[in-house]
Amino acid sequence: MLEEAREREAHLVFLDESGFQLTPVVRRTYAPRGRTPIVEAWHRKGRISAISAVTVSPKRRRPNLYFRLLPDDADARGEDSVAFLKGLRAHLGGPMTVLWDRSRIHGRSGLVKAYLARHPEIVAEDFPGYAPEANPDEGVWGWAKYHRLPNYAPEDTAELRFRLCRELSALRRHPDLLASFIRHAEIPLRL
Repeated sequence: MLEEAREREAHLVFLDESGFQLTPVVRRTYAPRGRTPIVEAWHRKGRISAISAVTVSPKRRRPNLYFRLLPDDADARGEDSVAFLKGLRAHLGGPMTVLWDRSRIHGRSGLVKAYLARHPEIVAEDFPGYAPEANPDEGVWGWAKYHRLPNYAPEDTAELRFRLCRELSALRRHPDLLASFIRHAEIPLRL
């Protein structure tokens, strides 16, 4: 599939979804002995689902990140995948090879199938079901949840949305970090 994308001069698009909750991901931190840090949080409802894609341009071989945050408490659905693909298509132009997991909001969704049928310049391929770590976009979610937002307890989804936008926008300015996600997934690309 990578060779075919290279021959078509297509952008590679590694796409995935994730969710962020108001209840923080708790991680170990350093503190003076006997002064255990306390994260002021309680079980609160509220979450934000997100879609992102690590892309690689066909000529420059430069990685980039595109993301979209869905409305509060919404699950990602087929129409969200289509809207995201439309935005990518408008921004990137030219052919794309999209690699994603076997979620029913991707290739099995009727809306997504219809959209792809209307746009033959977009080729979609599934990652194997047993290898989620093969998707470099999983690195985006791991970085956000476990390196940038651990122990973060926002007051509400507006605060969480603001922080997510800030962190993911900052990640876009670090193509070296995006390239490390691709290398970690063992995708055989020269960047």
